[in-house]
Amino acid sequence: MSGFIEGENRYQSTLFPERLDDYVDEENPVRVIDFFIDGLKISGLGFKTQPADTGRPGYNARTMLKIYVYGYLNQVHSSRRLEREAQRNVELMWLTGRLAPDFKTIADFRKDNGEAIRLVCREFVMLCRKLNLLTDTLVAIDGSKFKAVNNRDRNFTKAKMKRRLAEVEASIERYLDEIDRADEAAPPKDTRPIKEKLAALQQEMNRLKKFEVRMREAPDGQLSLTDPDARSMKSRGTGVVGYNVQAAVDTGHHLIVAHEVTNKGVDRRQLTHMAIKAKAALGVNSLNVVADRGYYRSGEFLACEAANITAYVPKSNTSGNLAKGQFDRSKFRYIAEDNEYECPAGQRLRYHMTQQENGLTQHRYWTYVCPSCPLKAKCTTGKERRISRWEHERLLEANQARLTQHPDMMRVRRAVVEHPFGTLKAWMGSTHFLTKSLDRVSTEMSLHVLAYNMKRVMKVIGTKQLIEALQ
Repeated sequence: MSGFIEGENRYQSTLFPERLDDYVDEENPVRVIDFFIDGLKISGLGFKTQPADTGRPGYNARTMLKIYVYGYLNQVHSSRRLEREAQRNVELMWLTGRLAPDFKTIADFRKDNGEAIRLVCREFVMLCRKLNLLTDTLVAIDGSKFKAVNNRDRNFTKAKMKRRLAEVEASIERYLDEIDRADEAAPPKDTRPIKEKLAALQQEMNRLKKFEVRMREAPDGQLSLTDPDARSMKSRGTGVVGYNVQAAVDTGHHLIVAHEVTNKGVDRRQLTHMAIKAKAALGVNSLNVVADRGYYRSGEFLACEAANITAYVPKSNTSGNLAKGQFDRSKFRYIAEDNEYECPAGQRLRYHMTQQENGLTQHRYWTYVCPSCPLKAKCTTGKERRISRWEHERLLEANQARLTQHPDMMRVRRAVVEHPFGTLKAWMGSTHFLTKSLDRVSTEMSLHVLAYNMKRVMKVIGTKQLIEALQ
């Protein structure tokens, strides 16, 4: 006796071998995957499976989908790692019936069935709705930057290109000066190493000039060499080459009800689009949405009203008046019955004209008593202070009134929508996406969202209860 717990003899024969099912307990999450995918109408989702060139039949789409969902649920995203797991992982053997496709077959399935995989993610959201896990009153919307398979040095913007060309030109000038000094020296120095470096810089300059031509032809003035759809974006004070992932998150159980991958670096025009997607996923006629000040845009409030969506978005302060010690717009009170503004000095700014600014109809208000006002220095440096009022300004005022009535709305937003993004990025690791191009990245993100929602539901109601619901 060794005094330790002893394992079984690996060479011991058994008369009745254990079943593979004995290794998977009744509440194992792998059973959720099995029941969920077996219950899908695969033929209606548009999955494509191709037989091999030799005529061998292809793998069932359900089998390949189970491999991917299991992988993303367990933070195994690479097709090569999934190939190894299919050969040695008991849970995956149970799930696939001991089938072990090679990595190329696994990778091709994700590449060729992007739209169908995204529909599977939507099907699980529908299941959550049937289980009454989604609230139909309020969702939080936010965006987060995810890194693409594209190094920052292989992405060019106008500013980057200008800086890079200037660096190369400076290096060329420096080496030319070194060659001149070497020729003037007595005796002359060997300049062959310098000329080799100079030739390499000339090649780099020619390469950059070609990239500059391609960059100028791009609609947004950017060029990414590895992933053509990836874009340079601002993220928390720095830059990242990647994608902007938008998500609408349920405030009840923090489930992602709608998401979309975009390569637009700002969120200004995403509010209504994401709110409509969330409303369709929830199957409701009206919806309340909350977002941060990055979504504040006048036109979005008008579009939300047309779609029967009530938005809670804090106003973004783009005016520099406060920094200059002057009154900002909030100090001027609008008097609706007179269609006038009252300034901090108690004077009335009357309506004078209407004009178009950036596609919006703006009414202009001012008074002619500003030059003699004792508060003029705190108000404006011009001849008079002028106030612009959008023709649908009532929507912006109603939004501000809602935020005043619900001061905790931003705290709710932060607690709801930032949790899924933090969880997903922790699962993804330092390299967020493995695929290239917007379409394939969208497919990969759908698998991440499906895995997140599935794990979240198992945490909320329990694995056993979810299996029973699927059955």
